[in-house]
Amino acid sequence: MKHIKIAAGMAGSFDYGNVCANMKEALDAGADYCHSDAADMYDLRNLQLMGGHQIIRAVRSVTDKPIECHLYTRDCDKIFIDKIAAAGCSMLVLPAENFIGAPLAYIINWCHEKQMKIGLTIGCYTPLCFLEESIYDIDRLHIVTHGAGKPLPNETYSWPWRRSVTDLICRARKLIDEKNPACELAVDGGMKAYNLEEIVACNPDVLIFSRALYEEPEGITQGVQKIRQAIDKAAEKYGIE
Repeated sequence: MKHIKIAAGMAGSFDYGNVCANMKEALDAGADYCHSDAADMYDLRNLQLMGGHQIIRAVRSVTDKPIECHLYTRDCDKIFIDKIAAAGCSMLVLPAENFIGAPLAYIINWCHEKQMKIGLTIGCYTPLCFLEESIYDIDRLHIVTHGAGKPLPNETYSWPWRRSVTDLICRARKLIDEKNPACELAVDGGMKAYNLEEIVACNPDVLIFSRALYEEPEGITQGVQKIRQAIDKAAEKYGIE
């Protein structure tokens, strides 16, 4: 059975006042990656200036597991890449909508020169065709699920999944398998232990969670364990190899 990785995110209800303790608990409980969400002063304003090199450096002091920086931004220069690489970042994930053309080639090369992986995110209603050229050279295709489509059960705060999400994931899986099998397929947003089966059936490599881990009434460790059990149960059910 395939091991679908868990990335412990730093959005939603994550407590930055205890950043090292909270993330260390999630990673020690079985999360595979630390997913550090960051943003500039324009995109995703509720995460302005959070999750950059200072946070990455702090988390790196308590773990040797991969740390990825998911940067919601319109710009990314070499200075930022140098800073997060020096802090111990393993992967930079950027929005495909804002990074198409020659600047992306430089960013990919800068990341790889720093021994850091590079991923591109498909955000709300961005078509998969945005990645048809870059798919050969990136290390992750990262799908954000939010939109105005399928409601999630028992949820009052989060955006629902777009109706296109599962079809998009399946098409992304096919694109990766045909063009760059080493590239990870990640899915991000709205997943809980009770609703992730439909996503797992599409054969992703990484699932990103935040509220599901940090709002678990029994604590972070139990939150990670519940997610792990739900993923493995769904992977076994659908014969995901």
